Amino acid sequence: MFDHLKEDIAIVFQRDPAARTHWEILTTYPGVHALLMHRVAHFLWQKRLFWLARFSSHIARWLTGIEIHPGASIGHRVFIDHGMGVVIGETAVIGDDCTLYHGVTLGGTSWNKGKRHPTLENGVVIGAGAKILGPITLGAGAKIGSNAVVVKDVPAHATAVGIPARILEETPVDKQAEPKDAAFTAYAVIDDNDKFNHEAMSLALQALLEKSAKQDLKLAEMTLQLQLLAIDTQADSKVASAFDVKPATKKPSSKK
Repeated sequence: MFDHLKEDIAIVFQRDPAARTHWEILTTYPGVHALLMHRVAHFLWQKRLFWLARFSSHIARWLTGIEIHPGASIGHRVFIDHGMGVVIGETAVIGDDCTLYHGVTLGGTSWNKGKRHPTLENGVVIGAGAKILGPITLGAGAKIGSNAVVVKDVPAHATAVGIPARILEETPVDKQAEPKDAAFTAYAVIDDNDKFNHEAMSLALQALLEKSAKQDLKLAEMTLQLQLLAIDTQADSKVASAFDVKPATKKPSSKK
């Protein structure tokens, strides 16, 4: 228990620049309190003291604003930042070194018994307000953007955003070359802005450029065909007069 608590405090120093002292973390961080109380509730749940376990988790929810079912399995060095509104279901499994921000839901989509909540492998980061629903798996090092709704598996080291979530980037990681703390990125936003933060905009602009190029090519082909038919493609004034096109700036004559 004390080893877990030491890890909980140490990981706060790593991932929250606002943390100042051990006493401050121990007394004012609801994520630390929620995890500490969950371990007690989970121990009672494993001893089949179900009501007492649920009552303990209910008290923890009342004190911290974080609801963790006593049946959920949570690994080492998990960090719940801010924490208000976090909901973790009964069959959820959270691996080591994961980070959850406020408003995150690890929920189920079925009323049937059995595994119905997500599994988070090691090093997963879930942004604020994201909803991870169903018995799906988020691979090691996966990142979920804020307010995303994830209903399908996410590969390891991939970034998923949107409603429903789509894979934005999937990058193979060299475990030996990766720095020790490289797995953590606040709010699932990474430092390489050109490559990731503007990825969606870049893809949209690329699609527009490709469409524009195709349209230019089509217009060039049509112009060539018209020229082969001896049609003057520069006769804009003749075409305008044939359709009685009037300038938009011309004012109607006033009646006397």
